[in-house]
Amino acid sequence: MRSKATQWLLSVWGLMDPLYYACSRLEYVGGKENGCRSIFRVRLLRYKGETIRLSDGTTIAANDWLLKIHLHNVRLLRELMQYRGDIQKGRYIFEQVKASLPYVAHYLYHHEQSACIKGIIGVTMLNKGCERLGFDVIDIADSFYRWLKMASHWPMMTVAQHRLMPLVRPPKYLLMSKEKLFSLYGYHLIH
Repeated sequence: MRSKATQWLLSVWGLMDPLYYACSRLEYVGGKENGCRSIFRVRLLRYKGETIRLSDGTTIAANDWLLKIHLHNVRLLRELMQYRGDIQKGRYIFEQVKASLPYVAHYLYHHEQSACIKGIIGVTMLNKGCERLGFDVIDIADSFYRWLKMASHWPMMTVAQHRLMPLVRPPKYLLMSKEKLFSLYGYHLIH
């Protein structure tokens, strides 16, 4: 994909993002450390999938409250434009997520429904290495939902890689219990 086409797509996406943000009930988390907000936007949801047992023993079942994390894709893609190699891009995304998780912990800890929320969940095709951040990476059982998420993530992957990407890497759930999130990322924000 040529650079001018990529820039044009990002410009259009950037213009549409405020509308998406307004309609999706997303909220920003975190302040401005080093001039940047957290790479995540979040919203509360009730889990609708099959029962999952996380590595720390927490069970997530249908109708449990979770905080859904969304990467701020337009911002992330603009920042990824400076990197060419997949390893550099992967490292950058990993560091952005790691730096943003304390803000998610702080937001969840202070949320008015914190006692009811069991953890955080995300859906992504960028799941390589997420276990090192403390996430459980879980296959999406519902084939239609998996296909829908793969199709919706495809434009971002294509722009990020500067080439058309085949739809072969399935998205996965990333889950982390509230207790694990606080233990790994909330220590300096909770006390």
